[in-house]
Amino acid sequence: MTAGAVGAFDISGPLPRGVTVLEASAGTGKTYTIAALAARYVAEGTPLEQLLLVTFTRMATGELRERVRERLVSVEAGLTAALAGVRPGEGDDEVVRLLADGEPGEVEARRARLERALSDFDAATIATTHGFCQEVLSGLGLQGDMEAGAAVVEDISDLLAEVVDDLYIRRFHRHGQPQFARAEALAIARLAVENPAAPIEPQEAGPETVAAMRVRLAEAARTELERRKRRLGVLTYDDLLTRLEGALTGPSGAANARRLRARYRVVLVDEFQDTDPVQWAIMRAAFGDGDTTLVLIGDPKQAIYAFRGADVYAYLDAARTAGANATLDVNWRSDQRLLDAYDALFASAQLGHPGIAYRTVSAAPPNAEARLAGAPEGAPLRVRVLPRDDPAVALTPSGFASAPAARELVARDVAGDIARLLGSGATLETRRNDGTTLCTERVAPGDVAVLVRSHRTGAQVRAALAEAGVPAVIGGAGSVFATEPARDWLKLLDALERPANAVLAHTAALTPFLGWDAERVACASEESWGALHARLHEWAELLRTHGVASLAEAITAAERLPGRMLGTVEGERALTDLRHVGELLHEAATAEHLGATALAAWLRRRIAAAEQEGDEERSRRLESDAAAVQV
Repeated sequence: MTAGAVGAFDISGPLPRGVTVLEASAGTGKTYTIAALAARYVAEGTPLEQLLLVTFTRMATGELRERVRERLVSVEAGLTAALAGVRPGEGDDEVVRLLADGEPGEVEARRARLERALSDFDAATIATTHGFCQEVLSGLGLQGDMEAGAAVVEDISDLLAEVVDDLYIRRFHRHGQPQFARAEALAIARLAVENPAAPIEPQEAGPETVAAMRVRLAEAARTELERRKRRLGVLTYDDLLTRLEGALTGPSGAANARRLRARYRVVLVDEFQDTDPVQWAIMRAAFGDGDTTLVLIGDPKQAIYAFRGADVYAYLDAARTAGANATLDVNWRSDQRLLDAYDALFASAQLGHPGIAYRTVSAAPPNAEARLAGAPEGAPLRVRVLPRDDPAVALTPSGFASAPAARELVARDVAGDIARLLGSGATLETRRNDGTTLCTERVAPGDVAVLVRSHRTGAQVRAALAEAGVPAVIGGAGSVFATEPARDWLKLLDALERPANAVLAHTAALTPFLGWDAERVACASEESWGALHARLHEWAELLRTHGVASLAEAITAAERLPGRMLGTVEGERALTDLRHVGELLHEAATAEHLGATALAAWLRRRIAAAEQEGDEERSRRLESDAAAVQV
């Protein structure tokens, strides 16, 4: 695949056959196209149970399932209307127009297939890559290399830590002074097991060198962790991928692949840019024979960020080996003036590889009028520059702008710009797909988003917006275990583990659960401390007998937690995180039967590893559903 011209994909054209890669930029309708293709394949004779639709997160899977069902419903209704004599017009769904074109008997057959698919919609296989792998491995039985009753777990950091501790002690207890720290050993092992297909280097290191020790540690960690996982009957998501790849490429691989191809005639993969080499190897081995239809939709410009472990070369390999390549060239989100501005900025750009080219797209509909009217600045795209000689810019001894001061100035500039926009009376027009106006409303905070590079910068922007009187919430701000509320929970659990300990009681008193300030801690009487220790004993008993959820509920009621926290700066954010961590603690305690000591240790490890946390459940939630600027 090169940066040369790639033809535009026509949803009303011939249905893809073999392997097809559709390159799609943001806003060009990837999920829309997947749903439309599913409706066409079903209407034209592929049973729904022989369709496989794959995406990369559980949230995206839920959205894709809903969108596909909605499309089947709308197309079936459109064909029903067409058979009743109401022919679709130019502004109607193009898939309906296409399928309604034919002899009445043929149109009725298409409608009946869609109706049958809707009645059996639960039979549709719409899953994450890992969910698909788990289902296939279970169906392959012994050939799937999956133990009966094996449980899939999201996080095995505790088990990995045990493996590293055992290997570390075994090595250096026998051979004296450690050659590298335990923390480095854990980092080496984590990299080795998180990248199971990567070779471990340097293989040629001398036998008694530190480099050779690291290599042996990485290899031993992989082997020992795999042995313990099999003994415990647990699998990780990476295990699902590697075991299915082995089942498709091993001695029985050809037979297993034939079984999959017999079950699925059409495979549609959404967000393919998020794939990695193992995932692509599975898809290629199972469905890349040319007889099965495999459609891969993705944006290689997103793959360069290695999001969710994506490997851009896996995407490029798929594009090279595909029988057909096309692009989605209509943007359904942006005004043409903004797209023109981006074209001027990025025209002919290649993002690190000739196969990752910036491609021009057109707006739908091609309306020259901007939807935003009355804004203080009329340009669709602006570049703001902070001059080094600005009096407000602090300079380093080398003459460059001080980064912390510059970031603070930028945050205030962004907040001021947004405040001017919201106070200008500017209006935003909402249009239908055909370009007609649906409504026009004044620009509100919920219409504005700010993209930042780091969580720290996001917090600065949010604070600057709050100072300017603009409501704002932070979305996607990293792991909830990296927050102060997570540390507050840890302080409380430590105190509940030893409720008579004065130091731990003092520390817990300063958390939001009790809400004491430093002055109260310093001046509290013996009676006050006695009452606090008694309360900690009660809470410890409640945790032992009824669990985390009951503890959280009791503290919330007794200490009037929401009212006290919401009266503080950032209180809504802190309360959201506090509740979120409580839910995760409850899940862990219930699943693993953890007491206060084990639960505190569990949380301590999660906090220490917060930089590695990336699953959806542990990402911080929005603190409010109210209309606010999204940072």
